[in-house]
Amino acid sequence: MRPADIAALVAVGDPRVTPDGGMVAFTVTSVDMEANEYRSRIWIVPTDGSEEPRPFTAGEHRDAKPRWSPDGRRLAFVSHRDDDGSQLFVLPTLGGEPQRVASWPEEIEDLAWSPDGERMAFSARDREEDRYGQKKENDQPPRRITHLQFRLDSVGWTVDRPRHLFVVPADGSTEPASVTTGEYEDGGLAWSPDGAWLAFTAGRHETWDLDFGVDLFVVPATGGGEQAVERLTVTGPAYGAPSWSPDGTGIAFVRDDLRSAPRHPQIGVVDRATGQIRLLTASLDRNCSPYPPAREPLWRGDDVLFLVDDGGNVHLYRVAADGSGKPELVVGGVRQVGAFDAALGTLAYTVTTPNELPELYVQVDGEERRLTDLGRAFSETHALASPQRFTATSPDGTEVEAWLMRPVGFEEGGRYPALLNIHGGPFTQYGNRFFDEFQAQVDAGYAVVYSNPRGSSGYAEAWGRAIRGPTAEDDPGSGWGGVDYEDLMAVVDAALARSPFIDPERLGVLGGSYGGYMTSWIVGHTDRFRAACSERSCNNLLTMEHTSDIAGSFRTEMGVSHLDDPEEYRRESPITYVSEMNTPLLILHSEADLRCPVEQAEELFTALRMLGRTPEFVRFPGESHELSRSGSPKHRITRLEIVLEFFGRHLAP
Repeated sequence: MRPADIAALVAVGDPRVTPDGGMVAFTVTSVDMEANEYRSRIWIVPTDGSEEPRPFTAGEHRDAKPRWSPDGRRLAFVSHRDDDGSQLFVLPTLGGEPQRVASWPEEIEDLAWSPDGERMAFSARDREEDRYGQKKENDQPPRRITHLQFRLDSVGWTVDRPRHLFVVPADGSTEPASVTTGEYEDGGLAWSPDGAWLAFTAGRHETWDLDFGVDLFVVPATGGGEQAVERLTVTGPAYGAPSWSPDGTGIAFVRDDLRSAPRHPQIGVVDRATGQIRLLTASLDRNCSPYPPAREPLWRGDDVLFLVDDGGNVHLYRVAADGSGKPELVVGGVRQVGAFDAALGTLAYTVTTPNELPELYVQVDGEERRLTDLGRAFSETHALASPQRFTATSPDGTEVEAWLMRPVGFEEGGRYPALLNIHGGPFTQYGNRFFDEFQAQVDAGYAVVYSNPRGSSGYAEAWGRAIRGPTAEDDPGSGWGGVDYEDLMAVVDAALARSPFIDPERLGVLGGSYGGYMTSWIVGHTDRFRAACSERSCNNLLTMEHTSDIAGSFRTEMGVSHLDDPEEYRRESPITYVSEMNTPLLILHSEADLRCPVEQAEELFTALRMLGRTPEFVRFPGESHELSRSGSPKHRITRLEIVLEFFGRHLAP
């Protein structure tokens, strides 16, 4: 795979099963290089495999979020057929023209039919028109900010564009009506079975920005103002992704505790009448809300379906909603399950492996069937590598899971450079999924090494919490740059020991976000790598705590505020060790990155240059923290070309 092959990638996603279980609608996303945009269209396929998958919408725009009506005769979807905003359409499943139900100046996010099929609810950002109605930015009124987290990476300002819930008739006979209002960020939505209520989550107390509490609420689907909103949970943890039970007595949710991060998000159910909480997944000791989120917990009879990070894999589990049993594996294997849906006896889900793009599968009566093969043209025309799993032993005896990919064209007796890749997060995981960057690296002649050091998800909660700050009152750890650094160096040592074809004099290291942090940290603590690429990095944790879009949240992992212990933030910051950085360094950053603002890269580059070093700094205009994953196609290709060209200069024979 070459960088330009990003243009040929296709991805299957967001499957939705008809109420009778006989058909699946799903999205297929591709790249339009001429327009430098992504296109997506809705496809459908019978679940029995009797017919080939076929497109259901034209695909000239971005069509997404397919949602079947309760009777299965109509399919709603969100499209982008105007220059601004998004539109909600309904299309008869037997054919005909799509009917525009609503238009909105912002992205329509969550979307759900009412149980009677007469209405649809959606969530979207609600603009202040006296501001966004102005053509010139300097004609806009000033912003008044009273809480932290007033903007969001890849989204922009949120303080004057809060996300609310809306309801619109399914025939589009009237404009969408606001169900929730105020300055709050309302997330998720679920209809009650009788169609009278909507469940959602939000932080609606004064200190939501300081304690990160998010509660579960219900509100009449007809609205009724703030006085009609009813809180079901006790403020403290963060509740998300509500999902109403078929009998209306309970609401499933994902619960995290952001006051002391990281914690394993848990699946639970709240009793609608009493407010009693049942957590259902504590015995699993795994992250029950993998990144990126796929969907809310899904009811299937008396059980709830959900995804789990597990040692580089993502698996689908079920658990009894009454708490009577332990979680059970439904879809496993050496692979990652993505979005999923179920109706009657049919379960649909997407699957990806290290050398296969995401495809659609169904499970009927316990038997698995693959329904799409849209990535075959790509896989048959490209030499895609498969990883070999191995373990490394850290200095304290801890075993670390890792993987190695051999370079394309590998020959016995050859000597090859290697690249250590470090994932972001840190509470995420590398694993058994297709990753374009790894494939491009092996094609360029590199052995690729990656792992899940302590701090990663996919293992016991203690594994993720091992790098909490050393002064934390609960579960103190090594801090960032502690045992995680030791684990990564052990992985390199183990890779060299088991793979004599790797040239120890031609090692490179790279990563983005926390992976960029760790790359910067590594080159400040060892000279064993000949070249390094630090991307969208957090290099100064002290300044990050007040410049990031999630300002104020780093203390939940550090265990102490930057106001109370600035020296600990400095100790854990790569910039503190800049004078020890001698490795040739490529610094990549997006100019519109709000998660790790571009000043993080500027500070590192300036310091290195003033020390007489030769860093290379590449800035991408108009891109956010998500450049490598969902940035513009041309920038993604250019970025990968720059990375490979840089390492080619420094690691060539």
